[in-house]
Amino acid sequence: MGKIKLQRHMSETFIVGALLTVVGGYFDAYTYISRGGVFANAQTGNIVLLGINLAEGNLIKALSYFIPIIAFVLGILTAEVLHRIDRKSPLYWRQSVIALEMFTVVAVSLMPTSDSRFDTWNMAANVVISYVCSLQVQSFRKIHDIVCATTMCTGNLRSGTDLLIQYNISGDKKHLKNALKYYAINIFFLIGAFIGVPLTMQFGGLSILFCIIPLTVVFILMFIKYEEEKPTDAV
Repeated sequence: MGKIKLQRHMSETFIVGALLTVVGGYFDAYTYISRGGVFANAQTGNIVLLGINLAEGNLIKALSYFIPIIAFVLGILTAEVLHRIDRKSPLYWRQSVIALEMFTVVAVSLMPTSDSRFDTWNMAANVVISYVCSLQVQSFRKIHDIVCATTMCTGNLRSGTDLLIQYNISGDKKHLKNALKYYAINIFFLIGAFIGVPLTMQFGGLSILFCIIPLTVVFILMFIKYEEEKPTDAV
């Protein structure tokens, strides 16, 4: 059995996925503590609350949940536009996404904070973070052989558990290896949230600037060419 060199982009390596997942967990801790007790990464809760408030006739309140959903959609569209114009840019398109993410993080840090979810600045910050999270989740969807999310955990938990079941049935160690990747990614999300709590309590709205550190590392890493050796049946 020989080996072949498989070229992957650095954006699909585990270290990049782990760093971005730490950022995703940090975002949720940040918005929950300093931006009115909300989770801005995923939109399921916003859709449910939108429906509840529409049913109760609270149109203004419903609007506050509708806007982050639209921001999330716009983030996905932005990521796809950056992907399509990649050839005209001096940067790899996912680097452009990270650069835009860093810019928006700085913008959020400049917005005043309060305890109210419906404070104008908090609403604006949560909308921007929803936009940033959709950029990230749309652009970084693959780590080696698995498709996963770096800003939420539910899908990763389901996929990892499913692979553990498949491993138990087939004994294929590849299923176990990929299952552990999913669980590891969720642990990094937890680490991001854990780190985000004391930093946000200490520095308030400015604490989101700490996300610049892992984002900068990711940006730099994507200048590196990455090759991975894979076993092959060829002699």
